[in-house]
Amino acid sequence: MPVIMLLEILLTLAFGAAAYLYFFRKKEETLPIEDRWWGSGQKPDSEEDATVHPFKVETTDEELNDLFRRLDQARFTEPLEDSCFYYGINSVYLRKVVSYWRNQFNWKKQVEVLNKFPHFKTKIDGINVHFLHVKPPHLPEGHSAKPLLMVHGWPGSFYEFYKVISLLTDPASHGLSDEHIFEVICPSIPGYGFSEAPHKQGFDSVCAASVFYKLMLRLGFHEFYAQGGDWGWLICTNLAQIAPNHVKGLHLNLVSVLNMRFTQLLSILLGRYFPGLFGFQEEDVRRMFPFLKKGLYKMLMESGYAHIQATKPDTVGCGLNDSPVGLAAYILEKFSTWTDPEYRKLEDGGLERKYTLDDLLTNVMIYWVSGCMVSAMRFYKENIGKGIGTQKHDKLPVRVPTGVASFPNEIMHTPRSWAQKKYTNIITFNLMPKGGHFAAFEEPELVAADIQQFVGKVEREECWREMRK
Repeated sequence: MPVIMLLEILLTLAFGAAAYLYFFRKKEETLPIEDRWWGSGQKPDSEEDATVHPFKVETTDEELNDLFRRLDQARFTEPLEDSCFYYGINSVYLRKVVSYWRNQFNWKKQVEVLNKFPHFKTKIDGINVHFLHVKPPHLPEGHSAKPLLMVHGWPGSFYEFYKVISLLTDPASHGLSDEHIFEVICPSIPGYGFSEAPHKQGFDSVCAASVFYKLMLRLGFHEFYAQGGDWGWLICTNLAQIAPNHVKGLHLNLVSVLNMRFTQLLSILLGRYFPGLFGFQEEDVRRMFPFLKKGLYKMLMESGYAHIQATKPDTVGCGLNDSPVGLAAYILEKFSTWTDPEYRKLEDGGLERKYTLDDLLTNVMIYWVSGCMVSAMRFYKENIGKGIGTQKHDKLPVRVPTGVASFPNEIMHTPRSWAQKKYTNIITFNLMPKGGHFAAFEEPELVAADIQQFVGKVEREECWREMRK
């Protein structure tokens, strides 16, 4: 009798544990969606208009004349001798950029480039959200387009993706395999570019992810892929935590682990000498060590802007919003150092080695004509100001199939052994041969190929189906 009773107790406990894991643990591992009103004033009682409206980027002669007046009246400070980009942007090169901007750059022509893809706006949670929606120009018989959400960061914009969008939506025309063809949805983060800025405090990455999730559902996509770097990394990560049954795969060109475990801290001390013990490859060791120089010191040298923007963004932002030259200096310096830290040794910051001035100034102009720099900088305060590694999403694992493209000149390298502590279902993790922080802007072919490879593997192995069992 006692044996039977014991078996009954054990079975009851086992059943109870299984029921708990099935009904409750899953809920705990899903990030709640944010349903808040970000519009001005009180939320109206009437239902929000869910209409999707076509949008075009436009400019006026009045806007351009105002810009030219400000450029003509710019004041420059002479750089220190032989300082190159070590003190920030070099004003000798900045004069060249401003001269090109004033006398040769054709914004109206670039507006035509921007409008080659269809733009739209729709109101979500009280704010107008701008996005590109690019469908394949043609689909081979038997193929269907795979919806892909692509999210930018700071100080970038939706324009970063223009070259890679063409490769993903029309691969055959660019000599690539058409096995996987994408339908790309590329929004501007609220407060960036042509998306309306939130009118209330607290709009962080989880709120942005919630808005983009609602956008995808509104467009009729209940299963889709997501891709991002910079803030796009965190927004897409949060989206995968909010809607793991809707995100078929998550592709990232930046991964950061904010909650360091003891083994990770230990790997910082010993990983250089015992790489295999911590799952490091030879390339991981090359990128990470010596850690004081390539990790801690590098982050200290490159994170001053983040401290300003995470504490008092409006102070600096107001000045940048009023001066096109100041705005360009602040943005272009990041496109130099974050593309390749060695470019600090060059008087021109190496900016034209990877980009054209037309492309760089088009991104700057998106910030200028929309007047969004202050609200874009506030995104740092809304996220970092709450504490690093302290939010619920920081502690939740990501179980969605994940692909990582790790570029060698990224600000901070995260090895696979670290990343998989957070992203527990890494399908591909590729150490890329070249490129930096603005991967899609710098190396669109490499990014497109890596997305294709990742999605191909997810589709072949039906990884998302395993996750949903």
